[in-house]
Amino acid sequence: MKYRRFGKTELQIPVFSCGGMRFQQSWDDLPEEKVEESVQLNLEATILRSLELGINHIETARGYGTSEMQLGWILPKLPRDKMIVQTKVEPMEDPAQFLRTFEQSMRNLRLDHVELLSLHGVNNAQTLEWALRKGGCLDMARKLQAEGRCKHVGFSTHATNDLIVKAIETDGFDYVNLHWYFVNELNAPAFRAAAARDMGLFIISPNDKGGMLFSPPPKMVELCAPLSPIAFNNLWCLSRPEVHTLSVGAARPGDFDEHVRSLEFYDRAAEVVAPIEARLRAALEEAMGAEWCRGWSEHLPPYVDVPGEVNLQEILRIWTYVKGLDLLQWGRMRYNLMGNAGHWFPGANAGKADAVAIRSALREYRFGDRLGEILAEAHELLLDAPKKRLSEGG
Repeated sequence: MKYRRFGKTELQIPVFSCGGMRFQQSWDDLPEEKVEESVQLNLEATILRSLELGINHIETARGYGTSEMQLGWILPKLPRDKMIVQTKVEPMEDPAQFLRTFEQSMRNLRLDHVELLSLHGVNNAQTLEWALRKGGCLDMARKLQAEGRCKHVGFSTHATNDLIVKAIETDGFDYVNLHWYFVNELNAPAFRAAAARDMGLFIISPNDKGGMLFSPPPKMVELCAPLSPIAFNNLWCLSRPEVHTLSVGAARPGDFDEHVRSLEFYDRAAEVVAPIEARLRAALEEAMGAEWCRGWSEHLPPYVDVPGEVNLQEILRIWTYVKGLDLLQWGRMRYNLMGNAGHWFPGANAGKADAVAIRSALREYRFGDRLGEILAEAHELLLDAPKKRLSEGG
C-alpha cells in the first residue's frame, strides 16, 4: 500500500480508504438480533482484507444505518494504534443533538475516540450555518477534539463548488471529503482552496459517483486500455499530490483487488494516464465539439441562482459525459436523484425548466441559445423512475 500525509493532520493515510456504506445489513438502524450472521461475517472479512492490504483507514457515518454498530463488533478486536477510524455526523440546528448523535456513534463503534470526525453533509447554506454559528456544531466538534474524543475535524460535502469554497475559506476545518474525479472537475476551485490551506483531501466514491466504473460501457473500456477504467480514474486522481485518499465503498473483500492492482503504476501515474486522458478528451470533443468541451461550465451559476432552481451544472455535466463516453447507466442514476434526495442532490431536473426564463437569466452563457434544446434532450435521454439515495433504500 502507498501512503500520503493527510495535510495538516499529519496522519499517514493510505491512498485507498475502506468506505463503510455498502457492507452493512441495513440503511436503517436495527436491533442487534436482526443482523444476519452471513452479513456480519462478510463485513468482518472485508475489514480484515482491508487491513491485510494496508488499508487501515476505516470510514463510516451515523447515517449509514447498521454500519457503525456492525463495525463495533470487530473494531475493538483489532490493533487500535495502527488504525485510522473516521465517522461522520450531520450538522444540526441543535448542537446538543449533534453531541448526542456523536455519543451514539461512539457507543455503536465501541471506541473511546476516532481519529477523524466529519460534519456530514455541509451541502447548503443552512447546514453550513448550523456548522459555523457561534456555539454550533463545529464548536461542539472542537470541544470533543479538546477532550480527546476525536483527533481532527473536517467536513464532507455534496454542495455546489461556491459553497464548498466558502466553507474551506473559514479555515475552520482540518480536512474535506469532496467529489472530484475525471467526470467531475467542477470542484477544482475547492480542490485548490483546500490544497492552499494544507487540508487533508479525501475523494468521495470516485468509481461509483465517478462513472459507475465497476460496470463500464465498452467505449470506456476501449479508451482506457491497457488500464481498466477503475485503474485509470484512480491514477488520474492520484497523479495529483494534493489528493491524499480515494474512498472504496467495498461490499465484499474482493472489491479492493482492482484498486490495489492499479498501484503497479503508482510511481509513474501521470505518465501512464496522459495518453489515456488524451484519448478520452478527444472522444469527448468528437462527440460534443471542442468549443463545448472547453467552455460548457463557464458562467453557469449554482442552482439557487437559476430560475426554478434547475441544477444546470449537474444536468449539463451528466449530459456531456453520457453523450461523450456512453456513461448512460451512471447518467440515469445521477439524473434521477436530482430533486429526490433533499440537500444531498438538490435542484430540479430539466423537466421543470423554463428555457425562456433560464436563457434570459444567463445572458453571459455562451451556449444560451442551445439550452432549451439541450435540456429537452437531456430529460428525454436520462429520465427514469425517480431514484432514492442508498441511505433511503434506493
